[in-house]
Amino acid sequence: MTVSIADNELETQEIFSRASESQFKRAMRRMIKTRSAQVGLVLVLAFLLIGIFAPIVSPYNARTDLNLKERLQPPSAEHLFGTDDLGRDVMTRVIHGARVSLQVGVMVVAISLLIGTMLGLVAGLFGGFTDSLIMRTMDVMLSFPYVLLAIALVAALGPGLRNAMIAIGIVYIPPYARLARSMALTAREEDYVLAARALGAGQRRILFTHILPNGLSPIIVMATLSMGTAILDAAALGFLGLGQQPPYPEWGKMLVDSMQFILSGSWWVMLFPGLAIMLTVLGFNLLGDGLRDALDPRLRIG
Repeated sequence: MTVSIADNELETQEIFSRASESQFKRAMRRMIKTRSAQVGLVLVLAFLLIGIFAPIVSPYNARTDLNLKERLQPPSAEHLFGTDDLGRDVMTRVIHGARVSLQVGVMVVAISLLIGTMLGLVAGLFGGFTDSLIMRTMDVMLSFPYVLLAIALVAALGPGLRNAMIAIGIVYIPPYARLARSMALTAREEDYVLAARALGAGQRRILFTHILPNGLSPIIVMATLSMGTAILDAAALGFLGLGQQPPYPEWGKMLVDSMQFILSGSWWVMLFPGLAIMLTVLGFNLLGDGLRDALDPRLRIG
């Protein structure tokens, strides 16, 4: 009898998994046909490839990159993006800054997604005191302006790229927790969860086998959108001197270093790092919007 119950639960889960997989594939095909999602995907892939292959495309040593004889040279055939106040090639620094920004985005989303999703699922599934404790903590975190909270955390941990990633990751936990909680509250009353519970499945099995796999769509969308925001916030911390430290290139730090040269006509020093930030954030936002539209159950899946 025990084997029969387990087999029935496994068969039910396989049916839901096949249905979800088929719907996800149709949604992906629909997303690829969306013009904004195509543009976002191209931008994201472009910066991803630049970040991955930066050491091959443009070997670089930040500690030895210095040529005062060529400081503040405008864009030319030798220096496509010009040079900065220390004679460093701006294009090379933008390319290697992409590695830093993408690393920040991935690590921040990983930290906030894993911790926030788990906290939200536990709160929604167990309810009661556990739910109140977790969600009131999230409410307290949300009551602070997230940029100020990130600055406070970095100030407490010390300036640096790793601490900046940890701080931004902690700040982004509450939105994931609230989303996962609402997902768990809805899913725990669904027929497949009630059936699993009736067949004797434990809370952990219900959480990781039934609720989480069937609620990944909104989490994936939020993670994609959060990548762009995390990169933007990392640039803001770098602008304030709390992110990646010199001499290593980081887009936000490049912007603040170039401010004093704008009035002297050296526009290229600020333009290209700013464009890199704008295009990367735009790419992730367009891709996230395309994913949201494709995975929205209220839209007809073609």
